[in-house]
Amino acid sequence: MIEFYTAATPNGWKVAIALEEMGLSYRINALDLSAGEQKTDDYLKLNPNGRIPTIVDHEADGGPFAVFESGAILMYLAEKSQKLIPADPRGKSEALQWIMFQVGGLGPMMGQAAVFLRYAEERIEFAIGRYQRESKRLLEVLDTRLKTHEWLLGDAYSIADIAHWSWAQAYKFIELDLGGLPHLTRWIDRIAERPAVQRGMKVPAPVEVDEGEIKRRRKGLV
Repeated sequence: MIEFYTAATPNGWKVAIALEEMGLSYRINALDLSAGEQKTDDYLKLNPNGRIPTIVDHEADGGPFAVFESGAILMYLAEKSQKLIPADPRGKSEALQWIMFQVGGLGPMMGQAAVFLRYAEERIEFAIGRYQRESKRLLEVLDTRLKTHEWLLGDAYSIADIAHWSWAQAYKFIELDLGGLPHLTRWIDRIAERPAVQRGMKVPAPVEVDEGEIKRRRKGLV
């Protein structure tokens, strides 16, 4: 059993989708970020960074094993299930490269674009434009890759696709236009049709919040 601490953010959806795609048994612990549940002493013992997601594998060799950071969780789950990751060292390296590209690039840039565009109390045009442009540039990198590859790792859907899709699909939220990126658009639409992806996007169950509540949550959104 995987114990899954999460919230409704792209990084949380990455892991939820992977769990669904891999068919692993898991139990949801939805954290209320606005209430600071990710900063409690008990949670910080599992994730010293006080962010989501985190998993605890209760079936791990040697006893329960906690894993934090979404990219590391994807790699761990792929190795555990032997699904959605190449078996050969070269293929695994490619998977790791694209995971690093997402966690170090696309996620932070889109996340900052969202913060400055939608949640900052002061509208700073320079910051908004800077993060929107960099997000678009990174999406263009994906489009170029997908021009010659069906999936990011070639002919097989993988955790690399899951990691990037969970962020890329939110392009409208930061007011980006994907015109001129047909390969990326095709890929986004195709992944969105997968039943496991649709299930994962409902974990945890969505709740209605007003704009004031969203602003109070902004520090924990990414």
